[in-house]
Amino acid sequence: MTIRVAALGDPHAGVDTAGFLRPALADVAARADLLLIAGDLTRHGLPEEAAVLAGEVCDLEVPVVAVLGNHDHEADQEDKVRAVMEDAGAVVLEGESTELDVAGTRVGVVGAKGFGGGFRGACATEFGEREIKAFVRHTRTIAQGVGDELAALDSDVRIVLLHFSPVPDTLVGERLEIYPFLGSYLLGDAVDRSGADLVLHGHAHGGSEKGATPGGVPVRNVSQPVIGAAYRVYPVPVGIDD
Repeated sequence: MTIRVAALGDPHAGVDTAGFLRPALADVAARADLLLIAGDLTRHGLPEEAAVLAGEVCDLEVPVVAVLGNHDHEADQEDKVRAVMEDAGAVVLEGESTELDVAGTRVGVVGAKGFGGGFRGACATEFGEREIKAFVRHTRTIAQGVGDELAALDSDVRIVLLHFSPVPDTLVGERLEIYPFLGSYLLGDAVDRSGADLVLHGHAHGGSEKGATPGGVPVRNVSQPVIGAAYRVYPVPVGIDD
């Protein structure tokens, strides 16, 4: 059996984008078993922008799971953005997990925004000014939560949904100078410690689609500018050992 995962990131819904995404999603229920959205649901983190996206993804006849991105925090109304999406029937995760029943297969999704810091050889550490320590500590806390949620899942398929990247592979094409603001190796390490079948993220509009954690877990950058489509479907085999 194969679970078909439809994914997209960075729709950046605005009050003027109503109706843009919905036609492209019309066939998603025929092509996929669930739809995952990898953050930056809105342009400026406004509830009215979230309402536009909610209208595009409601009643799609597949479960919808999302995480927030950095844009969704811009107006300091991320709780309201989340509530709007949840009122429309989506599940929004932040350091949490959910389990879905797909034709008798248990699909667990762990979701978090993630954060930056960079990758081995060129990363920030908890040293020096309190601001830098807080920056790295925030990422470490999120990564630990992702790992803990993964470890607690007893699902047939385990998927991690992020906004920031857990690996540098999917950032290729972006300027090296901004890698620390696009993701962190701590997220990838958390995935490898607990195990997963697939990791999805957005945020890196100029990056590359395919990568893997050091432990070999497939990572896909599903930012819409990268995949060049409203969404992409990723098949995940069930019950096949590595």
